[in-house]
Amino acid sequence: MRGLGRGSLVPLTPDPSPPKRGRGEIIACASPYRLAMLVVMHSHATPQQIDEVAAAIRQMKLTPHPMPGATRTAIGITGNIGAVDPRTLEVLPGVMELIRVTKPFKLASREMHEADTYVRFPQTVVGPGTFTLIAGPCSVENEEMILRTAEFLLKNGVHLMRAGAYKPRTSPYAFQGMGREGLDILAKVRRRTGIGIVTELMDTDNADAVEEVADVIQIGTRNMQNFSLLRRVSRATKPVLLKRGLSATLEEWLMAAEYVMAGGNYNVILCERGVRTFSDHSRNTLDLSVIPPVKQLSHLPILVDPSHGTGKRDYVPPMARAALAAGADGLLIEVHPDPDHALSDGAQSLTFAAFEGLLDELKRLAEPLGRTIN
Repeated sequence: MRGLGRGSLVPLTPDPSPPKRGRGEIIACASPYRLAMLVVMHSHATPQQIDEVAAAIRQMKLTPHPMPGATRTAIGITGNIGAVDPRTLEVLPGVMELIRVTKPFKLASREMHEADTYVRFPQTVVGPGTFTLIAGPCSVENEEMILRTAEFLLKNGVHLMRAGAYKPRTSPYAFQGMGREGLDILAKVRRRTGIGIVTELMDTDNADAVEEVADVIQIGTRNMQNFSLLRRVSRATKPVLLKRGLSATLEEWLMAAEYVMAGGNYNVILCERGVRTFSDHSRNTLDLSVIPPVKQLSHLPILVDPSHGTGKRDYVPPMARAALAAGADGLLIEVHPDPDHALSDGAQSLTFAAFEGLLDELKRLAEPLGRTIN
């Protein structure tokens, strides 16, 4: 089912059973996070009645977020910083009840959207029950390499390719990416092969150019709390892949997703890529333990990036298999035709042969887990 106008989502389950409240109770929003409740419509509510409720919410200087379900529609409300009197909405035709939402990350929470979200593309789908692979080089280096990689991935059934035209690097002297020329190469390869493009947006100045080329806009770990950038991609027509910050808590990560969703872009994919700890045996500490809490608290799909999470190609396959077993919805993996001569992140990039070996292992592991490799 298509939901909310930005890609195809699986919305609220038909019959949520939240705790009941007394009618007419004033809902106070003690949190600064600007949301307090969810309007649940009757299963027989008409489109006109739903529109009337949304209009009433806007008249209250708040923002409605309609979420059609299999048998009923729920309407989330954002924008309130004080008390909300629900009586204005409870008396409207078609309204069944109002539900208090307690999590600070409202739109990303299962309280508001109980069913899992699936993000769909022309090439593939990301969501539970599947295990979607996104693979490719760290950065665009030249057209021949990108075309060769795209053809290799498609041959192996991988329909989304990662590659950065803009690269955030610790050293100002390191390769910073090809910029607009790199975007042109990605666009050309996409037109020629049909592969989907996942590429990073680093600043608002290049947002239009990246959005035009990308099938998925990646927000990197260093920009997880770049709020002006999050607000910009909240208005984008493309899904957003949101990487966890280097030292971000789960709540901070989901609140960053909330920024994107609050602006109207509900197609958000989370990506765990390792956090910074005292350990020095790998580039980062890949926190696979965050997957079950994410699944419990949020309906958003979650991918794992074992390449950045470990920094060493020998460690990537074990962590990729572990991510599948832990319940992740897919992987973001660096693959390069000649990693030893890559311009960036060669040490953590798999060769084509190593990727094919990992893919075979994942297929054997996925079947008994009831998963399908995309």
